[in-house]
Amino acid sequence: MNQMTQAAPTILSFAKDLPNLCSLAGLLSAMLAIYFALLGVFPAAMIGLIWAVFFDWSDGAIARRMNQRSIREKEFGGQLDSLIDIVSFGVCPAVVLLSYGDFGVGYLPGAFLIVAAGVLRLSHFNVFGLHEGSAYQGLAIDNNGIVLATLFVFEYLIEASFFAILLYVAIIGLAILNVAPLRMPKLSGAWYYGVIVLTMTLTSIHSWQLLNAPA
Repeated sequence: MNQMTQAAPTILSFAKDLPNLCSLAGLLSAMLAIYFALLGVFPAAMIGLIWAVFFDWSDGAIARRMNQRSIREKEFGGQLDSLIDIVSFGVCPAVVLLSYGDFGVGYLPGAFLIVAAGVLRLSHFNVFGLHEGSAYQGLAIDNNGIVLATLFVFEYLIEASFFAILLYVAIIGLAILNVAPLRMPKLSGAWYYGVIVLTMTLTSIHSWQLLNAPA
């Protein structure tokens, strides 16, 4: 029984890993999105949300190019990414819905459903992974951020009470798709450049809306 057990690495030792730093940048973006959503500054919230999507894609793109990462670093990065995803694309959309609905009690079911669906979806993925290595079961949760950031482009064109209904329907629809027994292809490669273009485009539009918002 003299075999020595290897000490677990310190928590902060994983923070220097470049993909993990990218994931944490996504978490910061999501926290800013939540902050501005609570303030009711939705264009700024959507900028934070779409950048959370960008960093979520970027951490994987960086990780795939770093062949020298250890198994522990890869496993830690996967868990970190999953935990950040639920904040970015589960909790953040829930806060957006609640804030846009002036925190009315009627918005609580929708907020709960999008978080619950995200938790279930990510738990399933963490256990079972990709189907045949190339497809998700259910809509990938980062799509929640893309859909909401795109939907809010039209917020100023739609009467507020109707947009609140539209937002609620979108949240419920995303929650259903997140856990639906549907096979969704994993998008990667050239799709990453599409995410870059989408991030720049939506950032520009929401920045214009922010600068031209009524005083």
